[in-house]
Amino acid sequence: MTQEDLLSPARDIADDANSKTTTRADLAEAVHHKTGLGRTESAKYVEMVLDEIFETIAAREDVKLSSFGAFLIRAKRERQGRNPKTGEGAKITARLVVSFKPSNVLRARINGVDEAESPTDAGKSKRAGAGKQGKAR
Repeated sequence: MTQEDLLSPARDIADDANSKTTTRADLAEAVHHKTGLGRTESAKYVEMVLDEIFETIAAREDVKLSSFGAFLIRAKRERQGRNPKTGEGAKITARLVVSFKPSNVLRARINGVDEAESPTDAGKSKRAGAGKQGKAR
């Protein structure tokens, strides 16, 4: 097996991942087609949902969407960095950042795996309280 053979599947995955970007207009169009609402009204609803997510994050609150994922606010400490052009040290100030953690459902979907077969769920029991509300799944 050649190195090209080994890299080919990874390149296929990268090509698929970079093939399309979905915009607000695309989301509004999907809402229009799935609900039968007018295009303007669909765009308004998409904008309202995105605005609510934006305002919640701006208020430094996490956003957890079941079966989708969570937008998490994380504090990063001050640290020493380096200017890549000059090699000179530079202080990077403490700051808050937003990260996204996909749910197990979303991870399984993007990897073409049925959620029931997902390796991240292997060994998890369906015990009482395992699916507490508010927990990203």
